[in-house]
Parts: sequence; C-alpha cells; structure tokens
Amino acid sequence: MYDLELDKIVETIKEQNAKHVLIQMPDGLKTEAGKVVEHIEENTDAEVLIWLGSCFGACDLPLGLDILRIDLTVQFGHSRFWKKEW
Repeated sequence: MYDLELDKIVETIKEQNAKHVLIQMPDGLKTEAGKVVEHIEENTDAEVLIWLGSCFGACDLPLGLDILRIDLTVQFGHSRFWKKEW
C-alpha cells in the first residue's frame, strides 16, 4: 500500500554499518512495522527496535534511549519531508 523505500533504508544501514536501528512511525503506519523489521533484519546484520510511543513529526525524536546504543533512527511519516536549499 505504501512505498516505504525499504531498499534505501537497507543501503543506509549497510553504509553506516549500523547494528542497532530504531524505527519510528506515526500511528497510521504502525501496522506496517512488522514488514519493515522483517525486511531490514533479513537484509542486514542490524537488530531493529520499534518505537511505539508518539510521533508528531520529524522533530519528535525519542529521548533517553542512550542505554540501547542506537546507531541509526529511521523515521517514517505520511508526507514527504522536503529539504529546502537557500
């Protein structure tokens, strides 16, 4: 139903040699979380964790997760996040 660009995520994980990856999704996409975890773990050496707390946009990063030693956070949203060049 959605293009979650999983191959791009796998590529980034491999490029960064990330071993602990945190997935953050808005409630409307959480039903896809299992598919995301399965794809990533089958195609990388990373362990994937899913953040089940709130997610209100790109600035809403979970805090206090230092103990988990997260190497990479992947944040999904319903809309494209545009980077504007000035």
